[in-house]
Amino acid sequence: MFDLVWDQVRHLPPLVRFCIMMLIFFTVPPLCRRVRLPAVVGLLGAGLVIGPFCLGVAPKHGEAVEFIAELGKLLLMFFAGLEIDLIQFNASRNRSVGFGLLTFGLPLVAGMGVGFAAGYPLIGALLIGSLLASHTLIAYPIVDKLGKLGNEAVTVAIGATVFTDVAALLVLAVCIPIHATGFSPNQFAVQLLELAVYVPAVLLGLGWVSRKLFALKPAKEGQFALLLLVVALAAVAAEAINLEGIIGAFLAGLAVNSATRDCEAKHELEFLGNHLFIPTFFLTIGFLIDVNTFARTLVDHFWLVAGIVGGLIGSKFLAAEVARRVYGYTWHEGLTMWSLSLPQVAATLAAALVAYNTTNAAGERLIGEPVLNSVIVLLVVTSVLGPILTERYAKQLPDAPAPQPAPAQPVAIPVDEHHALV
Repeated sequence: MFDLVWDQVRHLPPLVRFCIMMLIFFTVPPLCRRVRLPAVVGLLGAGLVIGPFCLGVAPKHGEAVEFIAELGKLLLMFFAGLEIDLIQFNASRNRSVGFGLLTFGLPLVAGMGVGFAAGYPLIGALLIGSLLASHTLIAYPIVDKLGKLGNEAVTVAIGATVFTDVAALLVLAVCIPIHATGFSPNQFAVQLLELAVYVPAVLLGLGWVSRKLFALKPAKEGQFALLLLVVALAAVAAEAINLEGIIGAFLAGLAVNSATRDCEAKHELEFLGNHLFIPTFFLTIGFLIDVNTFARTLVDHFWLVAGIVGGLIGSKFLAAEVARRVYGYTWHEGLTMWSLSLPQVAATLAAALVAYNTTNAAGERLIGEPVLNSVIVLLVVTSVLGPILTERYAKQLPDAPAPQPAPAQPVAIPVDEHHALV
Protein backbone atom coordinates (compact mmCIF):
# COMPACT_ATOMS: atom_id res chain seq x y z
CA MET A 1 0.00 0.00 0.00
CA PHE A 2 2.76 2.39 0.98
CA ASP A 3 4.73 1.56 -2.18
CA LEU A 4 1.64 2.31 -4.31
CA VAL A 5 1.16 5.72 -2.69
CA TRP A 6 4.88 6.46 -3.02
CA ASP A 7 4.81 5.55 -6.70
CA GLN A 8 1.80 7.84 -7.28
CA VAL A 9 3.55 10.72 -5.51
CA ARG A 10 6.59 10.29 -7.76
CA HIS A 11 4.44 10.32 -10.91
CA LEU A 12 2.11 13.26 -10.29
CA PRO A 13 0.74 15.09 -13.36
CA PRO A 14 2.66 18.25 -14.31
CA LEU A 15 -0.25 20.52 -13.36
CA VAL A 16 -0.37 19.03 -9.85
CA ARG A 17 3.37 19.65 -9.49
CA PHE A 18 2.81 23.22 -10.64
CA CYS A 19 0.13 23.65 -7.94
CA ILE A 20 2.58 22.39 -5.31
CA MET A 21 5.21 24.87 -6.51
CA MET A 22 2.74 27.76 -6.33
CA LEU A 23 1.71 26.68 -2.82
CA ILE A 24 5.37 26.73 -1.79
CA PHE A 25 5.89 30.20 -3.31
CA PHE A 26 2.76 31.41 -1.51
CA THR A 27 3.61 30.08 1.95
CA VAL A 28 7.39 29.74 2.35
CA PRO A 29 8.67 33.33 1.78
CA PRO A 30 6.17 34.89 4.27
CA LEU A 31 7.04 32.25 6.86
CA CYS A 32 10.73 32.97 6.38
CA ARG A 33 10.13 36.69 6.87
CA ARG A 34 8.34 36.00 10.14
CA VAL A 35 11.34 34.13 11.53
CA ARG A 36 13.76 36.65 9.96
CA LEU A 37 15.31 34.25 7.48
CA PRO A 38 15.98 35.08 3.80
CA ALA A 39 13.37 33.43 1.55
CA VAL A 40 16.14 31.64 -0.33
CA VAL A 41 16.85 29.48 2.73
CA GLY A 42 13.22 28.36 2.92
CA LEU A 43 13.03 27.69 -0.82
CA LEU A 44 16.17 25.55 -0.68
CA GLY A 45 14.63 23.57 2.16
CA ALA A 46 11.33 23.16 0.29
CA GLY A 47 13.22 22.00 -2.80
CA LEU A 48 15.04 19.44 -0.70
CA VAL A 49 11.75 18.10 0.71
CA ILE A 50 9.91 17.71 -2.60
CA GLY A 51 13.06 16.79 -4.55
CA PRO A 52 14.15 13.38 -5.82
CA PHE A 53 16.22 12.59 -2.70
CA CYS A 54 13.25 12.99 -0.33
CA LEU A 55 9.55 12.84 -1.34
CA GLY A 56 10.32 12.65 -5.04
CA VAL A 57 7.44 14.94 -6.04
CA ALA A 58 9.75 16.79 -8.44
CA PRO A 59 12.11 15.02 -10.85
CA LYS A 60 15.78 15.95 -10.80
CA HIS A 61 15.80 16.93 -14.49
CA GLY A 62 12.40 18.29 -15.53
CA GLU A 63 12.85 20.04 -18.87
CA ALA A 64 10.26 22.80 -18.34
CA VAL A 65 11.35 23.49 -14.76
CA GLU A 66 15.01 23.56 -15.78
CA PHE A 67 14.29 26.18 -18.45
CA ILE A 68 12.37 28.37 -15.98
CA ALA A 69 15.18 27.93 -13.43
CA GLU A 70 17.82 28.82 -16.05
CA LEU A 71 15.93 32.01 -16.90
CA GLY A 72 15.60 32.70 -13.17
CA LYS A 73 19.38 32.37 -12.75
CA LEU A 74 19.96 34.87 -15.56
CA LEU A 75 17.37 37.32 -14.19
CA LEU A 76 18.90 37.00 -10.73
CA MET A 77 22.23 38.26 -12.03
CA PHE A 78 20.58 40.80 -14.33
CA PHE A 79 18.73 42.34 -11.37
CA ALA A 80 21.97 42.36 -9.37
CA GLY A 81 23.49 44.57 -12.06
CA LEU A 82 20.36 46.70 -12.33
CA GLU A 83 20.12 47.36 -8.60
CA ILE A 84 23.69 48.61 -8.15
CA ASP A 85 23.51 52.32 -7.46
CA LEU A 86 26.14 53.72 -9.81
CA ILE A 87 25.50 57.28 -8.60
CA GLN A 88 26.24 56.24 -5.03
CA PHE A 89 29.33 54.33 -6.22
CA ASN A 90 30.64 57.42 -8.02
CA ALA A 91 30.04 59.57 -4.92
CA SER A 92 32.73 57.65 -3.04
CA ARG A 93 34.44 55.85 -5.91
CA ASN A 94 38.03 55.85 -4.63
CA ARG A 95 37.20 54.63 -1.14
CA SER A 96 34.68 52.11 -2.51
CA VAL A 97 37.33 50.66 -4.81
CA GLY A 98 39.83 50.61 -1.92
CA PHE A 99 37.45 48.72 0.36
CA GLY A 100 36.39 46.57 -2.58
CA LEU A 101 40.01 45.51 -3.13
CA LEU A 102 40.35 44.60 0.54
CA THR A 103 37.05 42.77 0.92
CA PHE A 104 37.69 40.91 -2.34
CA GLY A 105 41.40 40.18 -2.01
CA LEU A 106 41.59 38.96 1.60
CA PRO A 107 38.65 36.48 1.32
CA LEU A 108 40.07 35.34 -2.04
CA VAL A 109 43.37 34.48 -0.35
CA ALA A 110 41.57 32.81 2.58
CA GLY A 111 39.41 30.75 0.24
CA MET A 112 42.42 29.70 -1.83
CA GLY A 113 44.13 28.56 1.37
CA VAL A 114 41.10 26.44 2.26
CA GLY A 115 41.00 25.05 -1.28
CA PHE A 116 44.69 24.08 -1.23
CA ALA A 117 44.25 22.48 2.20
CA ALA A 118 41.32 20.45 0.83
CA GLY A 119 43.49 19.15 -2.00
CA TYR A 120 42.22 21.28 -4.88
CA PRO A 121 44.59 22.41 -7.64
CA LEU A 122 45.24 26.09 -8.35
CA ILE A 123 42.13 26.66 -10.54
CA GLY A 124 39.80 24.94 -8.07
CA ALA A 125 41.30 26.81 -5.11
CA LEU A 126 41.07 30.12 -6.99
CA LEU A 127 37.40 29.45 -7.74
CA ILE A 128 36.68 28.66 -4.08
CA GLY A 129 38.39 31.92 -3.14
CA SER A 130 36.22 33.86 -5.59
CA LEU A 131 33.07 32.40 -4.03
CA LEU A 132 34.06 34.03 -0.74
CA ALA A 133 35.14 37.32 -2.30
CA SER A 134 31.81 38.86 -3.35
CA HIS A 135 28.90 39.84 -1.10
CA THR A 136 25.14 40.34 -1.34
CA LEU A 137 23.52 43.45 0.17
CA ILE A 138 20.57 41.74 1.80
CA ALA A 139 20.92 44.12 4.79
CA TYR A 140 20.44 47.20 2.58
CA PRO A 141 16.79 47.67 3.71
CA ILE A 142 17.96 47.72 7.34
CA VAL A 143 20.34 50.67 6.94
CA ASP A 144 17.73 52.35 4.75
CA LYS A 145 15.06 51.96 7.44
CA LEU A 146 17.46 53.26 10.10
CA GLY A 147 18.21 56.33 7.96
CA LYS A 148 21.96 55.59 7.76
CA LEU A 149 22.40 55.55 3.98
CA GLY A 150 24.02 58.99 4.15
CA ASN A 151 26.85 57.69 6.35
CA GLU A 152 30.05 57.52 4.31
CA ALA A 153 31.09 54.11 5.67
CA VAL A 154 27.74 52.65 4.57
CA THR A 155 28.08 54.29 1.14
CA VAL A 156 31.58 52.86 0.74
CA ALA A 157 30.43 49.34 1.70
CA ILE A 158 27.53 49.53 -0.76
CA GLY A 159 29.74 50.92 -3.53
CA ALA A 160 32.30 48.14 -3.00
CA THR A 161 29.66 45.66 -4.21
CA VAL A 162 30.27 46.83 -7.78
CA PHE A 163 33.94 45.89 -7.59
CA THR A 164 33.58 42.59 -5.72
CA ASP A 165 30.75 41.24 -7.90
CA VAL A 166 32.46 42.11 -11.18
CA ALA A 167 35.84 40.78 -10.03
CA ALA A 168 34.37 37.51 -8.69
CA LEU A 169 32.53 36.88 -11.95
CA LEU A 170 35.66 37.61 -13.98
CA VAL A 171 37.57 35.02 -11.93
CA LEU A 172 34.75 32.58 -12.67
CA ALA A 173 35.01 33.47 -16.36
CA VAL A 174 38.72 32.61 -16.38
CA CYS A 175 38.53 29.43 -14.27
CA ILE A 176 35.72 27.61 -16.10
CA PRO A 177 37.25 27.29 -19.59
CA ILE A 178 40.69 26.48 -18.16
CA HIS A 179 39.21 23.62 -16.12
CA ALA A 180 37.02 22.40 -18.98
CA THR A 181 39.67 22.30 -21.71
CA GLY A 182 42.99 22.64 -19.86
CA PHE A 183 45.47 25.50 -19.70
CA SER A 184 47.29 26.60 -22.80
CA PRO A 185 49.10 29.95 -23.09
CA ASN A 186 47.66 30.61 -26.54
CA GLN A 187 44.14 29.71 -25.50
CA PHE A 188 44.46 31.77 -22.32
CA ALA A 189 45.63 34.79 -24.34
CA VAL A 190 42.68 34.35 -26.70
CA GLN A 191 40.33 34.14 -23.74
CA LEU A 192 41.69 37.35 -22.23
CA LEU A 193 41.35 39.04 -25.62
CA GLU A 194 37.75 37.84 -25.91
CA LEU A 195 37.04 39.19 -22.42
CA ALA A 196 38.70 42.50 -23.30
CA VAL A 197 36.38 42.81 -26.30
CA TYR A 198 33.23 41.31 -24.78
CA VAL A 199 33.06 43.32 -21.55
CA PRO A 200 33.25 46.80 -23.19
CA ALA A 201 30.97 45.62 -26.01
CA VAL A 202 28.25 44.78 -23.49
CA LEU A 203 28.82 47.66 -21.06
CA LEU A 204 29.30 50.37 -23.69
CA GLY A 205 27.79 49.02 -26.91
CA LEU A 206 24.71 47.34 -25.46
CA GLY A 207 24.30 50.23 -23.03
CA TRP A 208 24.36 52.77 -25.86
CA VAL A 209 21.89 50.80 -28.00
CA SER A 210 19.52 50.29 -25.09
CA ARG A 211 19.56 54.00 -24.22
CA LYS A 212 18.70 54.86 -27.84
CA LEU A 213 15.89 52.30 -27.95
CA PHE A 214 14.40 53.31 -24.60
CA ALA A 215 14.60 56.97 -25.69
CA LEU A 216 12.05 56.09 -28.40
CA LYS A 217 9.62 55.44 -25.52
CA PRO A 218 8.20 52.10 -26.69
CA ALA A 219 4.98 50.80 -25.12
CA LYS A 220 5.27 48.89 -21.85
CA GLU A 221 5.03 45.50 -23.56
CA GLY A 222 7.81 46.60 -25.93
CA GLN A 223 10.00 47.63 -22.99
CA PHE A 224 9.32 44.26 -21.33
CA ALA A 225 10.37 42.34 -24.46
CA LEU A 226 13.43 44.58 -24.90
CA LEU A 227 14.66 43.89 -21.37
CA LEU A 228 14.35 40.13 -21.86
CA LEU A 229 16.06 40.44 -25.24
CA VAL A 230 18.99 42.31 -23.66
CA VAL A 231 19.43 39.57 -21.04
CA ALA A 232 19.22 36.78 -23.62
CA LEU A 233 21.60 38.47 -26.10
CA ALA A 234 24.25 39.14 -23.45
CA ALA A 235 23.98 35.55 -22.15
CA VAL A 236 24.13 34.00 -25.63
CA ALA A 237 27.13 36.16 -26.56
CA ALA A 238 28.88 35.10 -23.34
CA GLU A 239 28.28 31.43 -24.07
CA ALA A 240 29.57 31.93 -27.63
CA ILE A 241 33.02 32.73 -26.20
CA ASN A 242 32.84 29.96 -23.56
CA LEU A 243 31.73 32.20 -20.70
CA GLU A 244 28.80 31.49 -18.44
CA GLY A 245 25.49 33.18 -19.23
CA ILE A 246 25.27 34.66 -15.72
CA ILE A 247 28.33 36.82 -16.47
CA GLY A 248 26.61 38.28 -19.52
CA ALA A 249 23.37 38.80 -17.60
CA PHE A 250 25.15 40.71 -14.82
CA LEU A 251 27.02 42.91 -17.28
CA ALA A 252 23.75 43.52 -19.17
CA GLY A 253 22.20 44.75 -15.93
CA LEU A 254 25.07 47.20 -15.45
CA ALA A 255 24.81 48.26 -19.11
CA VAL A 256 21.12 49.21 -18.99
CA ASN A 257 21.25 50.44 -15.38
CA SER A 258 20.82 54.12 -16.20
CA ALA A 259 18.63 53.60 -19.28
CA THR A 260 15.96 51.73 -17.28
CA ARG A 261 15.77 54.13 -14.35
CA ASP A 262 12.32 55.36 -15.45
CA CYS A 263 11.32 52.21 -17.34
CA GLU A 264 7.74 51.13 -16.55
CA ALA A 265 8.25 47.51 -17.62
CA LYS A 266 11.24 47.11 -15.27
CA HIS A 267 8.92 46.72 -12.28
CA GLU A 268 6.77 44.13 -14.08
CA LEU A 269 9.85 42.10 -15.02
CA GLU A 270 11.19 42.33 -11.46
CA PHE A 271 7.82 41.20 -10.10
CA LEU A 272 7.65 38.22 -12.46
CA GLY A 273 11.30 37.33 -11.93
CA ASN A 274 11.28 37.68 -8.15
CA HIS A 275 8.05 35.73 -7.67
CA LEU A 276 8.30 32.97 -10.30
CA PHE A 277 11.58 32.51 -12.16
CA ILE A 278 14.09 33.18 -9.38
CA PRO A 279 12.20 31.18 -6.70
CA THR A 280 12.07 28.29 -9.18
CA PHE A 281 15.86 28.52 -9.56
CA PHE A 282 16.40 28.28 -5.79
CA LEU A 283 13.82 25.49 -5.52
CA THR A 284 15.66 23.41 -8.14
CA ILE A 285 18.94 23.82 -6.28
CA GLY A 286 17.18 22.13 -3.38
CA PHE A 287 16.51 19.19 -5.73
CA LEU A 288 20.28 18.60 -5.89
CA ILE A 289 20.72 18.26 -2.12
CA ASP A 290 20.99 14.70 -0.91
CA VAL A 291 20.28 14.82 2.84
CA ASN A 292 22.57 11.89 3.59
CA THR A 293 25.44 13.36 1.55
CA PHE A 294 24.84 16.80 3.09
CA ALA A 295 24.98 15.35 6.62
CA ARG A 296 28.11 13.34 5.77
CA THR A 297 29.72 16.52 4.44
CA LEU A 298 29.21 18.25 7.79
CA VAL A 299 30.82 15.30 9.58
CA ASP A 300 33.44 13.99 7.15
CA HIS A 301 34.43 17.42 5.82
CA PHE A 302 33.92 19.43 9.00
CA TRP A 303 37.18 21.32 8.61
CA LEU A 304 36.32 22.26 5.03
CA VAL A 305 32.97 23.68 6.14
CA ALA A 306 34.58 25.42 9.14
CA GLY A 307 37.40 26.76 6.96
CA ILE A 308 35.03 28.23 4.37
CA VAL A 309 32.64 29.77 6.91
CA GLY A 310 35.34 30.89 9.35
CA GLY A 311 37.65 32.05 6.55
CA LEU A 312 34.93 34.28 5.13
CA ILE A 313 33.90 35.79 8.47
CA GLY A 314 37.49 36.39 9.58
CA SER A 315 38.78 37.80 6.28
CA LYS A 316 35.78 40.10 5.83
CA PHE A 317 36.34 41.41 9.37
CA LEU A 318 40.04 41.99 8.67
CA ALA A 319 39.19 43.86 5.45
CA ALA A 320 36.69 46.11 7.26
CA GLU A 321 39.15 46.76 10.11
CA VAL A 322 41.95 47.77 7.73
CA ALA A 323 39.57 50.07 5.83
CA ARG A 324 38.35 51.55 9.13
CA ARG A 325 41.87 52.43 10.23
CA VAL A 326 42.94 53.78 6.83
CA TYR A 327 39.82 55.93 6.35
CA GLY A 328 39.55 57.03 9.98
CA TYR A 329 36.09 55.59 10.64
CA THR A 330 34.69 54.83 14.08
CA TRP A 331 34.58 51.33 15.57
CA HIS A 332 30.85 50.96 14.85
CA GLU A 333 31.30 52.19 11.28
CA GLY A 334 33.93 49.50 10.72
CA LEU A 335 31.66 46.82 12.21
CA THR A 336 28.78 47.99 10.02
CA MET A 337 30.98 47.70 6.92
CA TRP A 338 31.92 44.18 8.04
CA SER A 339 28.33 43.11 8.63
CA LEU A 340 27.17 44.53 5.28
CA SER A 341 29.87 42.58 3.42
CA LEU A 342 29.22 39.25 5.19
CA PRO A 343 26.12 37.78 3.46
CA GLN A 344 26.81 35.38 0.60
CA VAL A 345 23.50 34.57 -1.04
CA ALA A 346 22.28 34.78 -4.61
CA ALA A 347 25.38 35.47 -6.73
CA THR A 348 27.58 33.14 -4.67
CA LEU A 349 25.11 30.27 -4.94
CA ALA A 350 24.64 30.79 -8.68
CA ALA A 351 28.41 30.83 -9.28
CA ALA A 352 28.93 27.76 -7.07
CA LEU A 353 26.31 25.81 -9.00
CA VAL A 354 27.93 26.77 -12.33
CA ALA A 355 31.33 25.64 -11.02
CA TYR A 356 29.83 22.39 -9.70
CA ASN A 357 28.30 21.61 -13.11
CA THR A 358 31.57 22.34 -14.96
CA THR A 359 33.52 19.16 -15.76
CA ASN A 360 36.74 18.49 -17.66
CA ALA A 361 37.50 15.74 -20.17
CA ALA A 362 38.03 13.25 -17.32
CA GLY A 363 34.61 14.04 -15.85
CA GLU A 364 36.08 15.85 -12.82
CA ARG A 365 34.04 18.75 -11.47
CA LEU A 366 35.58 22.16 -10.91
CA ILE A 367 34.33 22.02 -7.30
CA GLY A 368 33.00 18.89 -5.64
CA GLU A 369 29.80 18.24 -3.76
CA PRO A 370 31.44 18.90 -0.34
CA VAL A 371 32.30 22.46 -1.45
CA LEU A 372 28.79 23.02 -2.85
CA ASN A 373 27.28 21.81 0.43
CA SER A 374 29.73 24.00 2.36
CA VAL A 375 28.59 27.00 0.29
CA ILE A 376 24.98 26.22 1.25
CA VAL A 377 26.00 26.18 4.94
CA LEU A 378 27.83 29.48 4.33
CA LEU A 379 24.69 30.92 2.76
CA VAL A 380 22.55 30.02 5.78
CA VAL A 381 25.07 31.25 8.37
CA THR A 382 25.95 34.58 6.72
CA SER A 383 22.42 35.42 5.56
CA VAL A 384 21.25 35.15 9.18
CA LEU A 385 24.32 36.61 10.91
CA GLY A 386 24.87 39.57 8.55
CA PRO A 387 21.49 41.31 8.96
CA ILE A 388 21.46 40.71 12.73
CA LEU A 389 24.87 42.36 13.11
CA THR A 390 23.96 45.19 10.71
CA GLU A 391 20.88 46.06 12.74
CA ARG A 392 22.92 46.00 15.94
CA TYR A 393 25.85 48.13 14.77
CA ALA A 394 24.12 50.49 12.31
CA LYS A 395 21.95 51.81 15.15
CA GLN A 396 25.12 53.18 16.76
CA LEU A 397 26.19 55.14 13.70
CA PRO A 398 26.05 58.93 13.83
CA ASP A 399 23.36 60.45 11.68
CA ALA A 400 24.54 61.96 8.43
CA PRO A 401 24.74 65.75 8.64
CA ALA A 402 21.67 67.43 7.25
CA PRO A 403 22.30 69.28 3.99
CA GLN A 404 22.80 72.99 4.57
CA PRO A 405 20.29 75.21 2.81
CA ALA A 406 21.71 77.22 -0.04
CA PRO A 407 22.15 80.94 0.63
CA ALA A 408 19.07 82.89 -0.23
CA GLN A 409 19.28 84.57 -3.59
CA PRO A 410 17.75 87.96 -4.06
CA VAL A 411 14.40 87.55 -5.75
CA ALA A 412 12.69 90.37 -7.49
CA ILE A 413 9.05 90.61 -6.43
CA PRO A 414 7.08 92.96 -8.62
CA VAL A 415 5.02 95.57 -6.74
CA ASP A 416 3.78 97.50 -9.68
CA GLU A 417 4.97 98.10 -13.18
CA HIS A 418 7.45 100.74 -12.06
CA HIS A 419 8.93 99.33 -8.82
CA ALA A 420 10.19 96.02 -7.41
CA LEU A 421 11.21 94.82 -3.96
CA VAL A 422 14.40 92.81 -3.46
